Amino acid sequence: MTSSVNKPSNVDSAFAHLADVVDQRRDAFKAGQADPKTSYTALLFSKGDDGILKKIGEEATETVMAAKDARSANLAPEQQKQFVGEMADLWFHCLIALSQFHLRPEDVIAELDRRLGTSGIEEKAARKASGQE
Repeated sequence: MTSSVNKPSNVDSAFAHLADVVDQRRDAFKAGQADPKTSYTALLFSKGDDGILKKIGEEATETVMAAKDARSANLAPEQQKQFVGEMADLWFHCLIALSQFHLRPEDVIAELDRRLGTSGIEEKAARKASGQE
């Protein structure tokens, strides 16, 4: 079990902490201080944009399949654990992608905050009208 020492107290700080670790590992890889043969994070960064984005697609598919299994099992504990594990994998790989593009989870949270209180249908129509979609 993970120690509570230095454990972030909320979701925002947890994502910021994980993003800090990912950014440090990205920088170590780019400086030649992390070997893709011994570091999974370095391996991901060694694959570049396309490899990272492909991995997100794979993880998204695995998450969808785990959700379908959990739904059909009425969220039995084992299926629930599998779904949460796949979601964690997906979120981790999304953090890798954000880092690859020098972005942070705080950027995503700020965008979600900006959208708060706006109809999703209206927000999507506004993006479409501005040519963002």
